[in-house]
Amino acid sequence: MIRVLLVDDQPLIRSGFRALLDLEDDIEVVAEAADGEAGLTLTKQHLPDIVLIDIQMPVVDGIEATRRIAADPALAQVHVVILTNY
Repeated sequence: MIRVLLVDDQPLIRSGFRALLDLEDDIEVVAEAADGEAGLTLTKQHLPDIVLIDIQMPVVDGIEATRRIAADPALAQVHVVILTNY
């Protein structure tokens, strides 16, 4: 089972990705966050396999959140996919 965390400030985008991913038998969306800070907290809490994260968000943007995930040895197994509509 591939565990995924969705991080995007737009609820419609998150729900769209969740709907697509929920169709797959081997993918589980473990949590959703609306900003990078909440995304970091949920990454540490759930230890997903993949974080799908937007670049431009309030509080902490996706680039900084990705840096923090990559710098944390406890999150070494977490892969990040950065998404943007730009």
